[in-house]
Amino acid sequence: MASGTLSSLQLRILSAAVMLPVAVGAVWVGGIAFTALVVLAGIAMLWEWWRFPRQATTQPAVWTRGPLWILLGLVYVILPCAALIWLRQTPEIGRHIVFWLFCAVWATDTGAYAAGRTIGGPKLIPRISPNKTWAGLLGGMVSAGIAGGVVASLDPAMPALMLAALAALTAVVAQAGDFMESAVKRYFGAKDSSQLIPGHGGVLDRLDGLLFAAPFIAAWDLLSGRVLWG
Repeated sequence: MASGTLSSLQLRILSAAVMLPVAVGAVWVGGIAFTALVVLAGIAMLWEWWRFPRQATTQPAVWTRGPLWILLGLVYVILPCAALIWLRQTPEIGRHIVFWLFCAVWATDTGAYAAGRTIGGPKLIPRISPNKTWAGLLGGMVSAGIAGGVVASLDPAMPALMLAALAALTAVVAQAGDFMESAVKRYFGAKDSSQLIPGHGGVLDRLDGLLFAAPFIAAWDLLSGRVLWG
């Protein structure tokens, strides 16, 4: 049993060791490299969305096999992908914005998991995701706030405190995205969206928070006139 657990952990670490430098490198380079990575991830997520009703262990509604389900998937996936590409193409500061966003979402996942496991306590929405707690929500917000503030402080032109607060708010949005995907998986009786990423499940499983956070930051960017980015 211990050997199997260790093997699973090693697989997760190996996958992360491959994905992390690829993602960071694409954000750093930008241009066609970043766009290509986002498009590839988008195609994978659309495929996972399409297969949900076809791999269901429950009896989903008939409409989930029709065009309306596909349309919902297109909105769910393409809007965040477009938001990411648009943010990265922002002159001069696109790299900083997307890197800050990625760090905020990654910190949310890590902080929520750590706080949920160590503190536990009352559940958020147990019918959808029985393992997520209020402590996890707050832990994700704190972790994202710290990460967002630290990343912002690397650029003197960026207001670190304000971006730390925005990162904490983004954590709430990202966790809403997590709940959204959990609700879809529960409806179809799926544990993971796929097995495309060894040890992690599917692409949707890894990027569910980013799917909500990216449009949120893009909208904030538009409405605020980009004053937060220096």
